[in-house]
Amino acid sequence: MEITLKDIQEAKSSLRNAVYKTSLVHNTTFSEMAKSSIYLKMENLQKTGSFKLRGAFNKISRLPEKDRKNGVIASSAGNHAQGVAMAATSYGIKSTIVMPKHAPLSKIAATKSYGAEVILYGDVYDEAYEKAKEIQKQTGAVFIHPFNDPEVIAGQGTIGLEILEDLPDTDIIVVPVGGGGLISGVAIAAKSIKPSIKIIGTQAKNMPSMAESISQGHITTIEGVPTIADGIAVKTPGELTFNIIKHYVDDIITVDEDEIANAILLLMERAKVISEGSGAVPVAAILNRLEYIENKKVVALISGGNIDVNMLSRIIDKGLAKSGRRILIDTLIPDKPGTLGILLNRVAETGANVLSVTHNRSTRDIPIGYAKVELELETADEEHAEKIKKLLLLNNYNFLLL
Repeated sequence: MEITLKDIQEAKSSLRNAVYKTSLVHNTTFSEMAKSSIYLKMENLQKTGSFKLRGAFNKISRLPEKDRKNGVIASSAGNHAQGVAMAATSYGIKSTIVMPKHAPLSKIAATKSYGAEVILYGDVYDEAYEKAKEIQKQTGAVFIHPFNDPEVIAGQGTIGLEILEDLPDTDIIVVPVGGGGLISGVAIAAKSIKPSIKIIGTQAKNMPSMAESISQGHITTIEGVPTIADGIAVKTPGELTFNIIKHYVDDIITVDEDEIANAILLLMERAKVISEGSGAVPVAAILNRLEYIENKKVVALISGGNIDVNMLSRIIDKGLAKSGRRILIDTLIPDKPGTLGILLNRVAETGANVLSVTHNRSTRDIPIGYAKVELELETADEEHAEKIKKLLLLNNYNFLLL
């Protein structure tokens, strides 16, 4: 079934009182880093914390009354789950969601809070999908596909309409890609209004199913490995979305886990934006892969903000360590009064902040007469960390960086 601009405009009318028109915000820091005008489309601030409500609501709002009696069922890593649950509940329809066993706890709890029954099954989305289809056959519920459905795609496409309403001279839109529903809708809407606009998709290198499919010229299943961009961890793209992307999307690129984590951290620090991994991949792509976008008006679609706080904590810790702003030093000092104080004073001279100190003299790898000291230090940047290392070497401390 062909999806047209008219379908997306009708979806916009259906969603008028159901979703927010999210902000399009210019970011000076990213613009300076990319040498272009970078704007953030803030779907992380959408109801349920993700763009997925648009497609789910558009689909469910159009279900005939006879199809509603057995409820709806969906499979999701989390964001589609919440969209389906909220939309179904608003229409008084029972919803069942099958989620991967390792879906973020925050997304599982939120889905339940919107009124859905949650079933945990499988390690990735595709296994949850197969389970959901099995239950659908047993119950007769209507399956709400997260991406391979015309009405879902039309709902997601309303984001493209909003972007060009707010910034008609947009040159490039960079969009996360999992199964392809979001980029399909955005691309149809944007290219129908402004054919010269470029649509760039971006995926995690750990699960590049759509990028590989487009490269191979046919739908390809990728086993992949886990990624912090769990919302786009789809092993097999949809047939409908694959054909749309072939026609409308200009390029699909991949970014690695460190680049995604760093983008999450930068969004927090430089834009005051909380983004999940899949929402951060456009920023990761802009800062690390899209050298050719100089002097353009570029929109990064921040697709969601539903990140587990434990995952966020790990990303912050790793990001600070990678950027040289948090270091761990392991050294030996003579086991004598005052020697720990001397070491700490040396560190204080550099302006580093001591976060923690571990002092140990009793393990077998420590020579008699010495104590092992582990210091966790907060530093300004890699240059500051290098200054600390040089000072310790100058004062005859042998150490390891952990």
